[in-house]
Amino acid sequence: MPPKTVPLDFTEKPEDQMRAEALAFYEDIKRRRTVRDFSDRDVPREIVANAIRAAGTAPSGANHQPWHFVAIRPGEIRTKLRAAAEAEEKAFYEGKASQEWLDALEPLGTDDHKPYLETAPWLIAVFAQRRGGVTVGETKKNYYVAESVGIACGMLLTALHRAGLATLTHTPNPMTFLTEICGRPSDEKPYMLIVAGYPAEGASVPEHALVKKSLDDITTWL
Repeated sequence: MPPKTVPLDFTEKPEDQMRAEALAFYEDIKRRRTVRDFSDRDVPREIVANAIRAAGTAPSGANHQPWHFVAIRPGEIRTKLRAAAEAEEKAFYEGKASQEWLDALEPLGTDDHKPYLETAPWLIAVFAQRRGGVTVGETKKNYYVAESVGIACGMLLTALHRAGLATLTHTPNPMTFLTEICGRPSDEKPYMLIVAGYPAEGASVPEHALVKKSLDDITTWL
């Protein structure tokens, strides 16, 4: 039997409106920057909740939605998380990373000091679920997990930006400490930390981060 279906919720727009909205979105999203200087100014939970809801609409393998988001306010958990993350980063910068990798990072000015992990009003730990299903509690195999969670993270970053917040992606390696600190099961893999909040007064970004490849550089039209 064919699967049960429902009508598609789709609204067609006039071409002029499509062109205008596509350009407006590009002009807005190109202003998104990775920020490392955050204010401790509060951001209402509802804003973050709706951004996570948006991320939860991402396409996924077999519609299993193999992700879990842990939203963390400042406090004792964040202090422990920062200490663990900085320990991994210190090991990275002092020996684990190749010189080529360190040379690539040099224009960005990054190091093992991560104060924003405590300062920003929200930290969102994203976990990828190896097993699950469309209903919570299922233990089926999940498919295209990395691809699905990657798309969801991109949508989360976009939703946070559209809401008016600055963001940063942080991926210390390994991130196994997140499983224990966030109280998640061992069959979930820590995928990414997303920092969200207002930029600190006078915040700046590396000039190197403004260099983006052109449309011709990243596109082939066939």
